[in-house]
Parts: sequence; C-alpha cells; structure tokens
Amino acid sequence: MFRKFTKEDHIRSHSKVRSSEQRGIRSAIIDQYPALEEHIEDILPKKSDLYVCKCTQNRQVILDPNGEFIFFQCRSGPFIPTLRLLHRYPDILPKYQVDRGAIRFVLSGANIMSPGLTSAGGQMDDVPAESIIAVYAEGKEHALAIGVTTASTETIRSENKGIAVENTHYLKDGLWTLRRHGD
Repeated sequence: MFRKFTKEDHIRSHSKVRSSEQRGIRSAIIDQYPALEEHIEDILPKKSDLYVCKCTQNRQVILDPNGEFIFFQCRSGPFIPTLRLLHRYPDILPKYQVDRGAIRFVLSGANIMSPGLTSAGGQMDDVPAESIIAVYAEGKEHALAIGVTTASTETIRSENKGIAVENTHYLKDGLWTLRRHGD
C-alpha cells in the first residue's frame, strides 16, 4: 500500500481538521483500539490542532501535533496505526508471528502466507477475518508489519494454504521512511 509512497507524488493536500471532525476521529480510534484510551491524550491531545493529509488512491493519513504520521485510513475503512505508533504502544493490536524464512519477504511488502504462520516459528492470536493485526518476526522484539487478515485464525490453521494476511504497512516502506509531513 505504501511501497513507493512519497510526499511529492502521493500527498495531495494537508489540512487542519475541524474540532467536530477531530472528536469523531478520536472516538473512532478509541472504539477500534480500546487499549489506547488511557494514552489518547498523549497521541491526540484535545487542545492541539489535528492535521490530515489526503493522499492518492483514496487514502488519508492522520498526523499528531508534531507532524508525525500516526494513523492511516483507506476510503471509509478502519483507522490503522503506523508502525512507529505500534512500536510505542505494542499491545494495541493482536499479534501474529512469522517464522524466520518469511522475514525478508514481509520486509519487501509481500503478503503473509499461511505456512509462514503455522510452522514451528509462527504463532497467532485468535482473531476473526478482516482483523487488523501486528506482524512480528520470530526472535524479534518489535513488529515488522501491520496487516489485515483474510480469514479467521481457525481457518488459517485448518486450511494452511494461501494468503493469510494482506500486508498494508511494513518497515522501510514509503510511509516509514517519510516519517513526518515536514520531511
């Protein structure tokens, strides 16, 4: 999704959000990620301005008061945290762990296949289909990608073939390297 994402080519506009929209965004994020409720004031302070970057392909990116990208959204779908935010608050998403053989493919933007999750090095939290999850690597501390499951955990374990997770944001992709709007 953000493979070759650049400010010049993909960000169309950068605008301040009205306070009513800001309240709506805050409440939607708290509804989606209840673990962030105690940290929401640090992430999106009420008294600070909130900015949104409208991007190509019907994407938008939410910026914190410092201009750092913290959430993104496709069309009217769910808000998805960026990896930088996930590294600060690692317990906001369910975790999937891929085996060592899948790491280089995930870091190049490939979708995660079921055998990489069901092998000896893989682990999965129980989630339904279409859930946003954090992808960790075997033996590593921080997440290396964020994705959306294509099937429930039960189905992934039983079928053990095909794409299990669509990779939406990974380390060293365009959104990661851009870091903040001013860069």
